Amino acid sequence: MPRMKGGELIAEFLLREGIDHVFGLCGHGNVGMLDALYDRRDRIRLISPRHEQVAAHMADGYFRVRHRPAATLTSCGPGSANIVMALAVAQTDSSALLAITANVPTSQFNRSPFQELNRHYQADFPSVLRPVVKRAFQPTRVDMLPLALRQAALTMLSGRPGPVNLDVPFNLFQEEDEVEVPAAWSATNPRRSGAAPEEVAQAAGMLLAAERPVLFIGHGVTLSEAGAELTALAERLRIPVISSPNGMGCLDMAHPLSLGFIGRNGAYPANQAGRHADLVLAIGARFDDRSASSWIPGYSWNFPAARLIHVDVDHAEIGRNYTPDLGILADARTFLRQLLSEIEARHAPPGAGRLAAWHAEIAAWRKEWDDFTRPNFERHTSPMRPERVVADLRRVLPEDAILSLDSGVHHNWFMQFWTARRPQTMLNTWGFSGMGFGPSSILGAKLAAPERVCVSVCGDGGFTMVPHVLCTAVEYDIPVVWVVWNNFAWGAIRDIQYGLFGGREIGTGFYAGENRRPYNPDFAAWARAAGVEGVTVTRSEDFAGALEHAVKLGRPALLDVHVDAEVRPPATGTWALPPIPHKEPVFGAPWVPGAGPAGA
Repeated sequence: MPRMKGGELIAEFLLREGIDHVFGLCGHGNVGMLDALYDRRDRIRLISPRHEQVAAHMADGYFRVRHRPAATLTSCGPGSANIVMALAVAQTDSSALLAITANVPTSQFNRSPFQELNRHYQADFPSVLRPVVKRAFQPTRVDMLPLALRQAALTMLSGRPGPVNLDVPFNLFQEEDEVEVPAAWSATNPRRSGAAPEEVAQAAGMLLAAERPVLFIGHGVTLSEAGAELTALAERLRIPVISSPNGMGCLDMAHPLSLGFIGRNGAYPANQAGRHADLVLAIGARFDDRSASSWIPGYSWNFPAARLIHVDVDHAEIGRNYTPDLGILADARTFLRQLLSEIEARHAPPGAGRLAAWHAEIAAWRKEWDDFTRPNFERHTSPMRPERVVADLRRVLPEDAILSLDSGVHHNWFMQFWTARRPQTMLNTWGFSGMGFGPSSILGAKLAAPERVCVSVCGDGGFTMVPHVLCTAVEYDIPVVWVVWNNFAWGAIRDIQYGLFGGREIGTGFYAGENRRPYNPDFAAWARAAGVEGVTVTRSEDFAGALEHAVKLGRPALLDVHVDAEVRPPATGTWALPPIPHKEPVFGAPWVPGAGPAGA
């Protein structure tokens, strides 16, 4: 076996795994690893943003686009502590990355050297990360690294993907031993576990017997790259499809069977279909509170009146919030292929005729929603109406453009009205909703797909948390576009505050001076100061042209877009924050017993 330094072994393992990007910041704890990367700089690209949170968001965005992981590299102490939030975002949204953190030398364990955490256990930084990663590994000798690396890769990419931590004491980067680079794991979820034949048969029978079926898809379908199989099933049986934000695009959302998102800020046809369905086939989707109107019956879903088939690769999600009539532990793509084979074997007739009445109901709901919302998409105003921002982005961007969204009121508008044409083109911080994800992850997305247009739509509050992304884009020539949704407020929270507390506001708007005038920095000037093209847009007539210009530039650009904060997304479901009573939908009404069919 060759004699290698620990840092060399890690670098060679990254290459064998096909990990060609490391996003990280220097520190005294990881200089040994930096030296190993120097020798491989022609094969592994080190991108060093100005904050560790951004590094992990970049790795997250990279994986969501390529479905191949990247690594992060952070030093001991504060450097690694700065990635906790970003790892939580990746964990809750099932995004894989290898977080390499440095720690103090093993010879100094439990002596309280600089930046050691040892209140409960020596060199205890893995305990900080355990809630936000699938697994934390801390080898303490070079000869322990091969097993830890192999197990880290397997854990990161098997089943439900997620971040994994490799915590490396300082001395391991430089110490040597006779070690072999472990074999590569490489592929995401290569096992592709399937369902039992009797479960597939039962699911097919339930689908073919249903009068008002819907498919509900989530990130599991995206991760399994099962868009073709999903589309084939939906078209074969003419079953409408409801999508979570991270599943959007698996079925082209311009397809007549696509109903959009469900929940408080979902599309009206999706909520109506969810309320009135008699069977829901959920694949790779979580019934979280925002996509289930906080589990209040009749607002988005109507279990147990409707029957539920729940398919997921993670057993913990099956039955977490709704008890399924049939729970199936399986990979999304494998299950869909099995189901399609079963349906073909039964020579099942197409669903168009059998489900004609169901489709007629859905068509009526679509028309109601379209009549209500369409006029606002064409209005020219200053500041801009939110619908106009969404509409112009749809007009200007190509079908394969990648859009990243941050946490904020702008995200609610895109959940409700964005039309994702392809999978892996809409990046959301959905489960943990971490601000700063959108402006940061778009950098990783562009590195994963350099030939495609990459645009971050982010709130003014979220962008202000990570403005140094501008520096990284310039330093590493990453030509992305930021559209800053400038409404001079923590808009989503301000709207909740207004709605729940009688219109009173404190701490949710941005003001300056004795007159409390709305305040924000000049984002366009800020961008220009960093070397990024910066333009301020206050009139809707100017936005599409400014966006076209930014996209064609071929270098980083930022649009500071002033958006009317008084126009709010029309809620079609609800969201509860107990013990405060939940709000009723702005458009449409929940199903109540005796009001027509709802699974019975």
